[in-house]
Amino acid sequence: MDGLKKILGIVWILLALVVLYFGLTVMGIPKLTSGKQEDLVFGIIIVFILLPIVSGGLGVFGYYALSGDYSEEKL
Repeated sequence: MDGLKKILGIVWILLALVVLYFGLTVMGIPKLTSGKQEDLVFGIIIVFILLPIVSGGLGVFGYYALSGDYSEEKL
């Protein structure tokens, strides 16, 4: 079971990178550069508030799973 947790830790880290890339290239930067005020507000919320929370949370969760902090030996 610990091997599966380590593999899923890698999956979570890769998912964090994919979310960060998708959020910046599809949702964030095009909204920031569109020139419309409502797009600018949405882009700022995506880039500076939501992306750090989502990708950071997935990355930290994956790091802990990969390092073995969720193993049954530590409980």
